[in-house]
Amino acid sequence: MPLLDAKDWLSLRGGAAEAVEPATGEVLGALTLAAGPDVEEATAMAAGAQRDWARRPYAERAAVLRRAGDLIHRHAAEIGEWIVREAGSIQGKADFEIRTAAEECYEAAALAHRPLGQVLPSGAPRLSYTTRVPAGVVGVIAPFNAPLILATRSVAPALALGNAVALKPDPRTAVCGGQVLAAVFAEAGLPEGLLHVLPGGADTGRALVEDPRVRVVSFTGSTAAGRSVGALAAQHLKRAHLELGGNSAFLVLEDADLDAAMSTAAWASFFHQGQVCMTAGRHLVHASLYDAYVERLAAKADALAVGDPFREQVHLGPVIDRGQLDKIDALVRESAASGVRIAAGGTHRELFYRPTVLADADPGAGGGPGSVGACPAYTQEVFGPVAPVRAFRTLDEAVALANESSYGLALGIVTRDAARALDLADRIPTGLVHINDQTVNDEPVAAFGGLADSGTGSRFGGEANLDAFTETRWTTVRATPAGYPF
Repeated sequence: MPLLDAKDWLSLRGGAAEAVEPATGEVLGALTLAAGPDVEEATAMAAGAQRDWARRPYAERAAVLRRAGDLIHRHAAEIGEWIVREAGSIQGKADFEIRTAAEECYEAAALAHRPLGQVLPSGAPRLSYTTRVPAGVVGVIAPFNAPLILATRSVAPALALGNAVALKPDPRTAVCGGQVLAAVFAEAGLPEGLLHVLPGGADTGRALVEDPRVRVVSFTGSTAAGRSVGALAAQHLKRAHLELGGNSAFLVLEDADLDAAMSTAAWASFFHQGQVCMTAGRHLVHASLYDAYVERLAAKADALAVGDPFREQVHLGPVIDRGQLDKIDALVRESAASGVRIAAGGTHRELFYRPTVLADADPGAGGGPGSVGACPAYTQEVFGPVAPVRAFRTLDEAVALANESSYGLALGIVTRDAARALDLADRIPTGLVHINDQTVNDEPVAAFGGLADSGTGSRFGGEANLDAFTETRWTTVRATPAGYPF
């Protein structure tokens, strides 16, 4: 039987909304958004349910998480169709989300029986130790681009560690990024009241962060929105884990095999229409390879099929909505007006933006490699299928260019000399480094997070999840009451 029941989408009080297919504009279903009273009601119920959940045997919590992973696989066809149609994903990307979300559940199940703390030495005659205890209610704010993964990777470990969760998915992907998880965990046997899905916009997010029952906020989204979330959380003395934007560099050294590098380079910027925080926003290529690199990447871009991913075999689907398309197109147009050359793409039909290669993408006036000018598509996070390419001549110059950005999320380096690449990576601060691979990588077992404007550091995977979703408590035990001078 189907996993999803449409009647469950209509229980909130924040106003009517629709699940829309960006490829066609077709309405896939009616839903309602969350208002402030919904957030308050959900967190109150979550706080009450959490106390009993935290006392449940760890094996019981782990079993729920394992069943959730199994159910994601069992309902893969239904879930995948929602990811394709609601998020505009190609089928391969939907399959990746399903596999990764299931693995996130399995990894979270293992967290439930991790060691809880440490026994400490003490100068007094007592037992002294630390334990990890659940934070309480965790607020999760997830984006539209990889909705199932980016919700699950916070929801699953938070639940496994004994917390309750209030999840606010992006309203544009409220089903595949929200209702899917609610249905999965309900079928997996999660006790009622522990997971609440509250789709909505900025007002809903603010209500969630401000709610006194929410003790930890896990936010994935833009840097601008993340700054607001972090500031608001700080005002209310609660932790905010922020996974934000990026403008990652993809370095191609002079000894690179261009034939082997082209697939890597194209995937780095064009995967899921470039709507990924780890996307390569700056292709930095040695001057000796520059012309050939631009020519081959442009040919690769021109050969990619763009269209409706539900009804056609395509490489790229639509961008999420008109506002995102207008932003992408404006950055490309402004860059072209400054003299940057559009080597491929730069056009669109409805929400289908062609994969685009920008040559001579220096920050200054257009022209050849090394000129000085203004290319906003190079300096800003585009969040679209755009690959700006710029030349460098020395490794020192490559390091300087890579470090010009205020972001610090991912770094890719292509070279035949992996040892040299590792030395180079040590000079470019980022949260993620991939040698002879592109910048868009993710695994549930790996720590994930960015530096500087890309966020507050690693908060996913293993120990990072323990740190994110628990508090550390110090406990001492004496055999008899202690005596003091008065």
